[in-house]
Amino acid sequence: MRKARDNRREVPECEVCGETCVLTPHQHECFDDIPEKIDPVWHDSFEDASAKGRYFGSDARKIDTPQWTLFPEVPDDADGGRSKRAALAKSDEAELFLRYNYARWRLARLAERQQRRPSKFRARAMLAWHDRARAVRSELVSANMGLVVAMAKRTRIPNVTFADLISEGYMALLRAIDNFDVARGFKFSTYACRAILKGFNRLATKVGRYVTRFGTSYDPELEPSDYDAQRHERQRDLAVSDVREVLTKNTAHLDRVERQVVIERFGLDGRDKPRTLAQVGKAVGLSNERVRQVQKRALAKMRGVLAERDAPTR
Repeated sequence: MRKARDNRREVPECEVCGETCVLTPHQHECFDDIPEKIDPVWHDSFEDASAKGRYFGSDARKIDTPQWTLFPEVPDDADGGRSKRAALAKSDEAELFLRYNYARWRLARLAERQQRRPSKFRARAMLAWHDRARAVRSELVSANMGLVVAMAKRTRIPNVTFADLISEGYMALLRAIDNFDVARGFKFSTYACRAILKGFNRLATKVGRYVTRFGTSYDPELEPSDYDAQRHERQRDLAVSDVREVLTKNTAHLDRVERQVVIERFGLDGRDKPRTLAQVGKAVGLSNERVRQVQKRALAKMRGVLAERDAPTR
């Protein structure tokens, strides 16, 4: 057996390649993410010889996708993302869906052939088309995240938080992207809003059934004990106190730079917060890597002093 080269895993009769494996471990993980059943939405343009160049070639039209940012813990009465956001044009939206389903169609054909006769070249092609499909889907999700937030703000379901609505809405949005047929001529928002609303209805039914069966309210007496957390906090305070004592008395025989690095890196002077390697390096005139080395050496000295002090006497 030949030795592995270029960080590639060579395993005889690989289940993916059907022969000596040429995929990296990361590529194997990506290959495992490819679903077993791929059901793209068909379009007549897919069988054209120029379809690949039109959708993913060098002459493919560049589409600027509006980006949407929703930060975690956004309350239901807050404005997530951007207040004024450019909408994706209908022609651009149709182009993205055609690209997405074309990539899935090519991936489905390769997967079917791969099941009959595995090939390392076909496995690489599957990874390439899978990456293209995921990239286009990410653009579609980013362009339509605002639909989820808008629908969630207008929906009120008992015992359901705003974050749960957002989570369910995102899942409904992904399902809608997979099933939308651009050939029907409708805007995706029309289809997606109904899909998101159905997802909210399913969530309301599930939560209502759960509350009916388990109708208990929150009982503070059933709250778990925080003994372990308090014990950990006490141990941490004791450790910090021991470290401060070592620094004050300098029993570890640290030089000036080592003491300054440890104090500033961990905020042990009680005035400043812990600083980064770059901030400490700027203060002492050293590079980030040199600060890391000084810190490692100083901590090793302090650890040895503390170990000797806590060692049991015979």
